[in-house]
Amino acid sequence: MDQSITYQPKDYKSDQYVRWCPGCGDHAVLNCVYKALADQGVAPEDIAVISGIGCSSRLPYYMNSYGFHTIHGRGAAIATGVKTANPALNVWLATGDGDCLAIGGNHFIHAVRRNVDINIVLFNNKIYGLTKGQYSPTTDRGSITKSSPYGTVEDPFIPAELTFGARGNFFARAIDVDLKNTTDVLTACSRHKGASVVEVLVNCVIFNDGVHRQISTKEARAERTVFLRHGEKITFGLDNEKGIVLDGLKLKAVAIGQNGYTLDHVLVHDAHTKDRTLHTMLAMMRGDMPVALGIIRDVEAPCYDLEVEKQIAEVQAKNPVRKLHDLLMSGEIWEVK
Repeated sequence: MDQSITYQPKDYKSDQYVRWCPGCGDHAVLNCVYKALADQGVAPEDIAVISGIGCSSRLPYYMNSYGFHTIHGRGAAIATGVKTANPALNVWLATGDGDCLAIGGNHFIHAVRRNVDINIVLFNNKIYGLTKGQYSPTTDRGSITKSSPYGTVEDPFIPAELTFGARGNFFARAIDVDLKNTTDVLTACSRHKGASVVEVLVNCVIFNDGVHRQISTKEARAERTVFLRHGEKITFGLDNEKGIVLDGLKLKAVAIGQNGYTLDHVLVHDAHTKDRTLHTMLAMMRGDMPVALGIIRDVEAPCYDLEVEKQIAEVQAKNPVRKLHDLLMSGEIWEVK
């Protein structure tokens, strides 16, 4: 990375027409990726964007970088190979709730478990958009879709829970209409060494319009979401008049200054603790609790690709063979006359 060069978001844009529906949340996420890369100053030639199949998986076409539009659900496997072959690359995986968590679920959990240094942007619109509106692994129980005309009878995956179950070390959640915070989250994702998962709640205007409406408006975000920042009190509300406290073994939302609760009772967010317990509790908040956005977990751990590179170097240092000729002439050899 050349620190003397300043990049602008436009430097990461390709010359391709962006073929997403007008109003689709994917447009906002793409622009946030441009800004995040510019903020970090990553050279376009040092970036590789991998994807599977789905609306979100068109993203590599819109990047002025290396890219690979692969096959359904296999993006994580290809991204793992790219990063392992060239650890110096800044590797991104653009994937959706269907591509990543259905056919690609096995590849996803093992990329996370191995802690491969790739940036996984999981576009979650809770529907299969490209194939015209079937329910996905994250669709809420009871939802009416093309493939569940009487309502789904399944409970959905929660991406954070799946990530933590796979021993994930970085998980963040953002929403497409909150451009500044989404950009900040993606910047942190890129800086993190290891598998970084960012679930972006996006709106599909055609097949699942308004799926996130309970938290998507500015007023709703203030009252129904809490944006987590490491080292800061977990407060929310229009005037930060509410907070999250620990009530026994459960989290509880309280009004600060009422019923004996003061700011001192409100939890301080620690994204860096290795214990996943509180991170899981925050990520799983539902019902009368606010939805947690921001960086929920950010913990350092050994990276698969760097460990492989180190192992190869150690083996090479012990092996005198450097050329194919040396290999062919090593061991037991004989000459036929």
